[in-house]
Amino acid sequence: MSHEGIRFISAEEVLRDSAQAAAHQGEGLPTDAVTPLKVRVKKSEGTGVEIEWRDGHQSAWSFRWLRDACPCATCNAERETTGRAPGGPKPKSQDPLALYQAPPRPDEVTPVGRYALSFKWNDGHQSGIYSWTYLRSVCQCPLCNPPRGS
Repeated sequence: MSHEGIRFISAEEVLRDSAQAAAHQGEGLPTDAVTPLKVRVKKSEGTGVEIEWRDGHQSAWSFRWLRDACPCATCNAERETTGRAPGGPKPKSQDPLALYQAPPRPDEVTPVGRYALSFKWNDGHQSGIYSWTYLRSVCQCPLCNPPRGS
C-alpha cells in the first residue's frame, strides 16, 4: 500500500487550520467575539447553555433549541429538505398514537479541543460539534436576534 500524497501534520497545524476555518465561518467576527470567557452548561437544571464571551457579550440557548440546531451533516440536510431554520422546532407527528418523547437533554457534554462542545443527547444523537463560532453566529439574545417586526 502506497502512502504517496499523504501528508501528516502536527497538532499545531491542526489547531491553526481549525482557527482559520472558524474565523472564515464566523464571517470576520473578531477573536474576542468567538472566544468564551465563561461557559455554563446547566445540565443538572436541564435548562441549557450560557456563554459569556471575551468581548463582554452574553448568549444563552435552551437544550431544546440546541438539539434542534444541531450542526451535524445529517441534521443540516434534514433542515435544508424541510426548510427549517437552525433551532426551529421539528414538525409534530400527526399520529394520534405517537409515543411521548422526553424533552432534549444532554446525557454528556464534552469539550472538543479549545474550540467547541459536543453533546450526547438523550435521544441517542451525538454527531454535532457546536463550535464557539457557530454558537456565537446563532446567538439568541434580542440584540443578535431581534423579534420580528422590530
